[in-house]
Amino acid sequence: MKRAFLLILITVCSAFVVKAQKIDSIYFNLYTDSLKKGPLHYNYINVDGKLSNGSYIPLDSSHVKFTCSAGKMVGNVLQLDTAEKADCVIVTAFLKDNPAIRREIRVYIKKVIAEEQLKTSEELIDGWQKQRKKN
Repeated sequence: MKRAFLLILITVCSAFVVKAQKIDSIYFNLYTDSLKKGPLHYNYINVDGKLSNGSYIPLDSSHVKFTCSAGKMVGNVLQLDTAEKADCVIVTAFLKDNPAIRREIRVYIKKVIAEEQLKTSEELIDGWQKQRKKN
């Protein structure tokens, strides 16, 4: 009886191991085409892993190790100082479980950041009053 139970337990456990998917390759999936400088800008570097069954999963810094040619990585976020003079940043991602699986991308730094001027309280109120008069 004990042997039969042990045999069933081993079979079930090995079935779970066989079904576990491995990451075959990684890919960058950036949300933007350029990076922004400054402490208020969070340049999230999105990396997806392609599993052996063909599906994709998002990866974070617990799965991937990052290096960059400028700035510093905090998790998946690339932080660039406002004094950065480089035209672009080369970001490299390595799979922690298998460093041979790696991907590199060159991302350009935005040259001119248009600072949007927010309306003052008076400008907002004037706009609302004009809108009310039109209706």
